[in-house]
Amino acid sequence: MTSPDRAAFVYIGAFVDELARAGLRHVCIAPGSRSAPLALTIAAHPRLKIWMHLDERSAGFFALGMARALGEPVALLCTSGTAAANFLPSVVEANRAGVPLLVLTADRPPELRDVDAAQTIDQTRLYGHHVKWFVDVALPDIAPDLLRYVRTLAGRAHAAAAAVPSGPVHLNFPFREPLVPIPVDAPAGISVDDALAWHGRPNGAPWVAVYEPTLGVEPAIAARLARELAVAARPLIVCGPQYDPLLAESLGALSVTIGAPLLADPLSQLRWGKHDRSAVIDRYDAFLRSEPAATRLAPDLVVRIGAPPTSKTLLQYLQRHGEARHIVVDPAHWPDPLLTAAEVIHADPRMLVISVNECSERSERHSNRAWLDEWRAADRRAGSSLADYASSRQEIFEGAVLAEAVQLLPDNATLFVSSSMPVRDLDSFSPGDGRSLRTFANRGANGIDGVVSTALGVAATREKSGGALVLVIGDIAFYHDMNGLLAAKRHGLDATIVVINNDGGGIFSFLQQAGNESRFEELFGTPHGLDFAAAATLYGADYVLAKSIAELRAGLIAGIGGQGLHIVEVRTDRTTNVTLHRDAWAEVARALETA
Repeated sequence: MTSPDRAAFVYIGAFVDELARAGLRHVCIAPGSRSAPLALTIAAHPRLKIWMHLDERSAGFFALGMARALGEPVALLCTSGTAAANFLPSVVEANRAGVPLLVLTADRPPELRDVDAAQTIDQTRLYGHHVKWFVDVALPDIAPDLLRYVRTLAGRAHAAAAAVPSGPVHLNFPFREPLVPIPVDAPAGISVDDALAWHGRPNGAPWVAVYEPTLGVEPAIAARLARELAVAARPLIVCGPQYDPLLAESLGALSVTIGAPLLADPLSQLRWGKHDRSAVIDRYDAFLRSEPAATRLAPDLVVRIGAPPTSKTLLQYLQRHGEARHIVVDPAHWPDPLLTAAEVIHADPRMLVISVNECSERSERHSNRAWLDEWRAADRRAGSSLADYASSRQEIFEGAVLAEAVQLLPDNATLFVSSSMPVRDLDSFSPGDGRSLRTFANRGANGIDGVVSTALGVAATREKSGGALVLVIGDIAFYHDMNGLLAAKRHGLDATIVVINNDGGGIFSFLQQAGNESRFEELFGTPHGLDFAAAATLYGADYVLAKSIAELRAGLIAGIGGQGLHIVEVRTDRTTNVTLHRDAWAEVARALETA
């Protein structure tokens, strides 16, 4: 019988080699003993780049950010026990957000399970329904059939993570000691077929090539949707968070062709860009808070693309007008928390829009110019009112912080925003323009978990984007993932982090919980009194405390134009922040009433 260390050399070598042949390029690794056969083999492979992390939770979100930005699977490796449990938050986010992660966990062999062996938990289906596919992998073996099995497993797992809808795949590897693989040669005299199992197919070809067809569009469906849009008197297109950079051109053109306002979520990749933006509406969150405006701007047809919008105001507006015909477009999910959809079209949004565009150009349609102009007018008034309000404030206004950060971003930059107040302020206070900007947030499960690590994972993909990265984050989310800052120092990443510090959970001040004055600070406000300058020193970051918009601007310019990690802290007051937001929305309502 072949010893475990020699079997692992052949078996795990075949698996890792097939991952590289399938197209895997990046692996995030957390250190550990039981995972040694995988870690050592991955580190030795010339086509795989490893990213070491000392914290499994940070590693998971870093891989999530890389996979999201690259649009391709990224692998994640840890040892056995609770190390694997620390991947769960990032696995949940990957599943909800459609991000391709390949999760590799080491485990004890079968004879050491359920006998109180150290660092052993039940890892079978550890992530439950939050993964697309789970395999409890067979123990390493040099039998040709097992080598064919593990090569097929690698190609299939990589393809499954990337297939629509993209998401996480979990492979659990049991290993017996000794854990350091020892090289072994193929036995003499084996057949050609068995030699292929040992060495792989010639010329670097994968063991199994997997082709996933794009979800096509039936011409009849595209033609029918084009007709519905043509006869609608008040059509509306809503694009929520989505990450296809090529959707903007076709969707922008369609909205102009049919005269439909295009409400562009800040994470839709439509608010900023060089596409036709003449029908894009980006201040809806401010002016739809006005009761008369929300009533007057009633659609008769709504086409929704992407995940549910960030803006609660927009969601309430759509629910209010549930009598309109709502059509939801998504490749595989069911993004309809409002339960108002009259039709769900499972198709690639870009392909569908291109087909509808072709049909719309040939069809007769009503003129919706007055309808579109009414939305444009409300958009302009709201934008002007918000700009005047922000410029009149002496204190630092959190909405203005987001607007300032966006304004200073150069072309081809990336903005990452935390999922609490920053993404909402981005929605409310940041108008779009013709710069090519990418915008990201962890909106799959809408939590504050792993925001720093995810953003730095995006920063690590500058080989693709080439532009600067700015993260705007609240103080609680920053504290929650300060471990993630080590990645910037360890891997030499360039990033600028703006920390909006209101000493607690600022978003709760806007919610119903704020009415419970006796226990609000203890249970929801949760002040911490932390000095983030010390965190900057610990992780080797440049630090600026911005006490004015001018100092914020200077800190941002230095960070965007510099190298390494830059932290710009802005301190605000939670109570004042609520007042300023409500005053800003009141100004918009007055501007609309005056008009």
